[in-house]
Amino acid sequence: MTWRKYIPEDVSNLYEIHDFHHAACILTNEFPQEFEEILAALRSFRITTEDIAVAGGNESNIPKIISRSLRPLKWKEEKLKSELVVDGKSIREDSHKVDYVKGRVAFDLEWNSKDQTFDRDLFAFRSFHENGKISLGILLTRSAELNPVFNSIGKKAKFGASTTWMGKLLPRIEAGRGGGCPILVFGITPQLVADWAEKQE
Repeated sequence: MTWRKYIPEDVSNLYEIHDFHHAACILTNEFPQEFEEILAALRSFRITTEDIAVAGGNESNIPKIISRSLRPLKWKEEKLKSELVVDGKSIREDSHKVDYVKGRVAFDLEWNSKDQTFDRDLFAFRSFHENGKISLGILLTRSAELNPVFNSIGKKAKFGASTTWMGKLLPRIEAGRGGGCPILVFGITPQLVADWAEKQE
């Protein structure tokens, strides 16, 4: 777990962390400004059981929390379009989107989408990386440690096994779906659910 040399302890105490292809080392040494901005967003990120209870997807408040931290710092949505041309004829066009990109660092949050969304994210990271647009990608998603919180508020079914959480992401990365793109993964734990954490103290 070489990421421990780079991720401050106060952040690592709040998140489940996984590092692929030395992403933490690259982020820390090559992109210090982006690194500090991501750390600030992760440190300030807090949700409540009410946030969890409301509808998911675009209606959820949780993606908006990240946007409030990163958009003012010019983390922008980026699209990459690619075209396969054979003998001067266009055979196929592809488009890939990443929600937050600054410089050569990409960041995406997946809170409660269908787990196939991870395939899209990893393919986008891979495509951006292979085309020289980014040096690494960062993904923020749910840790399995949140299950007791879901159970306590009767929302376990809503956050089922076929949605975006760490258990659906890691096997995909380990299977190589992100290609050679360095990827740093943060899992949201109960310590980040403000009113739940207070009850446990």
